[in-house]
Amino acid sequence: MTISQDKVVAIHYTVTDTAGNQLDSSAGGEPLVFMFGQGALIPGLEQALAGKAAGDKFSSTIAAADAYGERHDQLVQAVPRSMFEGMDVAVGMRFRASGPDGREQPVIIIDVSEEEVVVDGNHPLAGFELKFDVEVIAVRDATAEELAHGHAHGIDGHAGH
Repeated sequence: MTISQDKVVAIHYTVTDTAGNQLDSSAGGEPLVFMFGQGALIPGLEQALAGKAAGDKFSSTIAAADAYGERHDQLVQAVPRSMFEGMDVAVGMRFRASGPDGREQPVIIIDVSEEEVVVDGNHPLAGFELKFDVEVIAVRDATAEELAHGHAHGIDGHAGH
């Protein structure tokens, strides 16, 4: 069975940056289980997986635009420190903030001064080309319940909620 729309897929993966630094890996742990074609993965990795089958191993280098996107300077903003009144803010802290369109987006604090706090709404991996080493562990049809929910319920289809 090959990977296609709405198949449930289990993979092991290791992702590195262009310098070879490991950023994340499922090795030694549980495989990543997801329903293909539902937006659970970055677009470039999903494209690389299409048509693969259980047992396939491959490497794929994914451009920033097909990974976590390019960096956008307008997502870096200085806000008055008074907005964090009563909080002990520090570089590296993460928050959810309302974006200009009213939707929530995650931000990370990248600078703190007496008067203001600089937050960055870019994904931490935005702007980076990524290399994925992937092993396809399993491919199966989604259950009716998974299709109704739009996501996988574990490697065997019976994960609890």
